[in-house]
Amino acid sequence: MPIEHRKCLPYSVLMVNDLVDRFNAASAGGLAQRMGIVITAAEPGRVEATMPVEGNTQPYGLLHGGASAALAETIGSIAGAIHAGPSRMIVGVDLSCTHHRAVRHGTVTGVATALHEGGTVATYAIRIADEEDRSVCTARLTCLVRPLPAHRTSQ
Repeated sequence: MPIEHRKCLPYSVLMVNDLVDRFNAASAGGLAQRMGIVITAAEPGRVEATMPVEGNTQPYGLLHGGASAALAETIGSIAGAIHAGPSRMIVGVDLSCTHHRAVRHGTVTGVATALHEGGTVATYAIRIADEEDRSVCTARLTCLVRPLPAHRTSQ
């Protein structure tokens, strides 16, 4: 469904860009940074990122399936965070990945696309492709949309 036909979304373009900037900054020292995941595009219902194969391989020199899973969950979760807006959070509850092709070098690109974005559940299809746009992995991520927890003050 085109974005303009969706119900009123809680994030503006500037807020989405800010979310991506905050993700990239918050990744310092985290898994996404260690894996080289970089968000290249984000909008309601769609997030795209790249990840190098080098450094994310298994002992046979092939892209590790867990690296593809981490890329899929990362971009699906960011898509979910955009959907949830600033007053709610996303919690992944199911990730399913199918690996189609081995990759030994270069960069892979993942694209998460909304399948369903509801008030309590959001589901994303993720396609990871090699530099020749051949499918490397397809995945589906289902997330719960939850209210942000109340901040506790120390007593």
